[in-house]
Amino acid sequence: MTFEELKEKAHSLPLKPGVYLMMDKDSTVIYVGKAKALKNRVSQYFQDQLSHTEKTRAMVSQIDHFDTIVAASEFEALVLENSLIKRHMPRYNILLKDSKGYPFIRLTVKERYPKFSLANREKLGDGARYFGPFGGRRDSQNIIDALCIALKLPTCGKTFPRDQGKARPCLNFHMDQCDGYCRAELPQSQHQQAMDQAVRILEGRFGEVERELTAQMEQAAENLEFEKAAALRDRLKAITLLGKRQKVVSGLMADRDVLGLYIGQVRTAVAVLHFRSGELSGREVEFFPTGGESGQEILSAFLLQYYGPRGRLPRQVYLPEPLEGEEELIRFLSREGQEKVELLTPKRGAKLELVRMAQENAREECERVTTKEERTAKILTLLAEKLELAAPPKRIEAYDISNTGASDIVSAMTVFQDGKPRRGAYRCFRIRGLETPDDYASMEQTLRRRFQRDKDADENFGRRPDLLLIDGGDTHAAVAQRVLADFALDIPVFVMVKDDLHRTRALVTPQGREIGIQAQPALFAFIGQIQEETHRTAVGFHHKRHSKSTLGSSLEKIPGVGEQRRKALLKHFGSMKAIRAASLDELEQVIPKNAAQAVYQQFRGEAQASPAKKEEGPCA
Repeated sequence: MTFEELKEKAHSLPLKPGVYLMMDKDSTVIYVGKAKALKNRVSQYFQDQLSHTEKTRAMVSQIDHFDTIVAASEFEALVLENSLIKRHMPRYNILLKDSKGYPFIRLTVKERYPKFSLANREKLGDGARYFGPFGGRRDSQNIIDALCIALKLPTCGKTFPRDQGKARPCLNFHMDQCDGYCRAELPQSQHQQAMDQAVRILEGRFGEVERELTAQMEQAAENLEFEKAAALRDRLKAITLLGKRQKVVSGLMADRDVLGLYIGQVRTAVAVLHFRSGELSGREVEFFPTGGESGQEILSAFLLQYYGPRGRLPRQVYLPEPLEGEEELIRFLSREGQEKVELLTPKRGAKLELVRMAQENAREECERVTTKEERTAKILTLLAEKLELAAPPKRIEAYDISNTGASDIVSAMTVFQDGKPRRGAYRCFRIRGLETPDDYASMEQTLRRRFQRDKDADENFGRRPDLLLIDGGDTHAAVAQRVLADFALDIPVFVMVKDDLHRTRALVTPQGREIGIQAQPALFAFIGQIQEETHRTAVGFHHKRHSKSTLGSSLEKIPGVGEQRRKALLKHFGSMKAIRAASLDELEQVIPKNAAQAVYQQFRGEAQASPAKKEEGPCA
């Protein structure tokens, strides 16, 4: 279907609750959503696309057709949406990598050599035994690992008795972390005894296991079986240490979860803190690519996918912000968990502090797994999206002018390569031939000289930029466009403008259209960095140049030229450049002949001794 046909179909939808499925040209479902009113919600995708997020625009560009399913209520639409997302796993929906939450420890009791594993829910009739649910997958896996090490149970993945005697024992046996059940001489009864102890530990019956091991150790010592007694002693120590962690091991499903959300430049993180009887018993963090969704959208999708598959749910879930359609979510989760679930948004006190702790956990973990290169790449992608560039700019050049009158007018060019300042590529220019300060003429001269160097293949100026940013107004951008047109170059140009507090406010096109960047803090900071760096470079070079042409820099070294004569020369000629260029007769009209001769000889000697100064070069 064409875009107009999609738009027309959307306008023909009913004002009823339901679910919509967006599909690409291969009829693959790429997005599933729900709506209170299908017509209103679906039509939004095909109207003002400038207001869409980057992710939504990408999704809309892939839509070939869509289907809708009318539901009897918003709740039915919610249930249907959750079911369709699980079935199709659409790439533009927020999706958990796997189904997490409150896991069980599963024991395969029918096998001759039973094994432990993690399971998301209890499956009736599968012949296995389940323990839990526990506070989180990581803690649950730690429980299994600790049990296996303490009781020296195999974790190598071999199948017994099939693989017994077929290979030498693995590294775990030599590290004394496994009794080596791959050896043919080891009886099955020993494995069964260890598994029985593991089951009692999972049931919280640590005392029984400790007493049993203590009795066996003492009996072995009486029988002078010292090696066996030592092995039992080590196992008893391991079980005792495991018993001290009983709160974690036997800490069944939390009665309260606290959610924290952090939306980063590259990734978004949701942290879940599990509390049981007021004490923290576990933590999980889930990551999603940042795609421009609101916090409410992310949290709603997370709640459905994280808790939906659970057989049991916490009684309370604390959220960092209230959600739209909260009643339907509560009804859905309560039905899934078979008991009432409360969604709460604390406003003050200790509960709010718990939410803040979850928020901080989400932020810390998100920043930890996100590299500096990923953040920079995301900023450049966002910049390209804002400025409607074909691709993220790899090389950005920025320009600024600095002057204090007609003398010592300079400009600076800074370079940001892959989002980072490349100071070795900076260039500064001495503006020539202007009688009065003129920012526009100065900018035009700067750019003409820069792109003439590009035309001449001057290696000192590097590759051609992908984007020009100019400190000034839209007239500066128009000047830059004119210069680029004269060189037959097509490079995007934008102006960096500041607010009343001298902070970067926006980017402006040569046509005067303002593009706001303050809503994206990372992009706002990046453009501000470029503008400040360029301004600092221009001002620094100007101060350096100006200090060389001040009143006392050259004239005070000339014999016979004191303060009054220096002032007279500067007043008459206006600048050091004019004094240097003056003839002997012109100088004699201002100061006595002997002094004029000394000034004339001083500057003629400098001119002969020094080569001509370059008009542009490094800013150092």
